[in-house]
Amino acid sequence: MTVIKRLLVTVFGLGLMPIAPGTWGSFGAALIFLAYAYPLGADQAGTAWLVTAILVIAGSVVGVALGKWAVRHFLMKDPSPFVLDEAAGMWLALLWIPYAGPLSLIIVAVSQFLLFRIADIVKPFPSRQSEALPFGWGIVVDDLFAAVYANLIGQAIFRILVPWLLHGPGQTPVGGV
Repeated sequence: MTVIKRLLVTVFGLGLMPIAPGTWGSFGAALIFLAYAYPLGADQAGTAWLVTAILVIAGSVVGVALGKWAVRHFLMKDPSPFVLDEAAGMWLALLWIPYAGPLSLIIVAVSQFLLFRIADIVKPFPSRQSEALPFGWGIVVDDLFAAVYANLIGQAIFRILVPWLLHGPGQTPVGGV
């Protein structure tokens, strides 16, 4: 059972990378998103968003549930190998961001990855304050707050500021842009 828990909280070992494990966990989550959203295409973005919402919820619930175990296992209050929180945050940062086709989907994934990593590092209010929550809550919730910031900025960028970035020839972005 310890092996399964370790695989989950490290997102299949990405959290064990020697440099920037949180970035690797976020990157892995972005790749997972692209792996299911890309083949579905913009016509089935609703399905991709449903899968993404399920991953956010599952990653958050499992992260909170395994938080106390991870603190004891890795002997750290907020263990750096624990990157399931970054994965859940990355998926939340991507949720409902509009895209029109394959290229715009990649632009969205890269943009949201960068926005999420910045927000996760800066930890705007109340991200940093939520780290004081006990065990798994403190580990997971700060990343979800950072993801909300990244998502809101992404929504503003892709729906208001530069919606033309998402338009391919004869395509209309999903989500009403």
